[in-house]
Amino acid sequence: MRYRILLCTIGLIVFLFSACAQQQSQMGYVGAESAKRVALEAALLSEQDVSSISTDLSTRNGLDYYQVSFESGGQSYRYDVDALTGVIINIENSPGADSGPIEGNSPQETERADSVPDSAHPSFGAASSAASGSGSDAYIGEEKARRIALDHAGLEENQVTFVCSPLEFDDGQWAYDVEFYTANYEEYDYEIDAYTGAVISFDYDAEYYSPQTGSSSTITAEQAQQLALAQVPGATQSDMWEFEIDDDDGILLYEGKIIYNNMEYEFEIDAYSGFIREWSAEPFAR
Repeated sequence: MRYRILLCTIGLIVFLFSACAQQQSQMGYVGAESAKRVALEAALLSEQDVSSISTDLSTRNGLDYYQVSFESGGQSYRYDVDALTGVIINIENSPGADSGPIEGNSPQETERADSVPDSAHPSFGAASSAASGSGSDAYIGEEKARRIALDHAGLEENQVTFVCSPLEFDDGQWAYDVEFYTANYEEYDYEIDAYTGAVISFDYDAEYYSPQTGSSSTITAEQAQQLALAQVPGATQSDMWEFEIDDDDGILLYEGKIIYNNMEYEFEIDAYSGFIREWSAEPFAR
């Protein structure tokens, strides 16, 4: 009998601690009422204009958010509002209205999200140097981030397999980490600003590329440098900070680094074919 009482007491203590911990973890949240107000303002509606409104706290990819759902004029609305910041991270409406991830709450914000340079692979120099500056008050959404990465790589969705594209908080900013690979196992990894859609950094790796080792001639160092500089519009020879030829298990490679417009680019080029095996770009840390 005493043993049962002891077990019940321990269970009650654990329950109380868990409830307190959960309550404390939610103390910094904007609250259901604030989330509802944000959603209604985004829809340009008042509470008197809608019916069947509900606000539920949910979690996706480790991110807590309020799911605000309501109806108005025969239209169904659903807004996902970040529980910590009060930012709208996703919007879904019934047919007849724009649905899918939100792309900004004003024409200016939408224009900013769509202003990513449209360069085709293998021209990798279009990575934006505006790695910060989240001026919009809504995330662009995972699908938009994927489209931006594909456009930058010059690929279509049916040509790749996505590995993941989670929303992450890194170095003081929210970004989508979009990873995918092609049928011949060329791997791409993009970091997309969650607010503006800017390409913060990216990495390209031709993992299973077969070098032309049977060829007796190689491109010159100057040709390799020009190939690399051509991927960074505006960069010149003075922006080439490192450059060398390396023998990697009998495979000759040109390797180097370009620093231009506050971005740092690293590359690896096959010395026989001039094929860019690896390329990465990220903000230059001074």
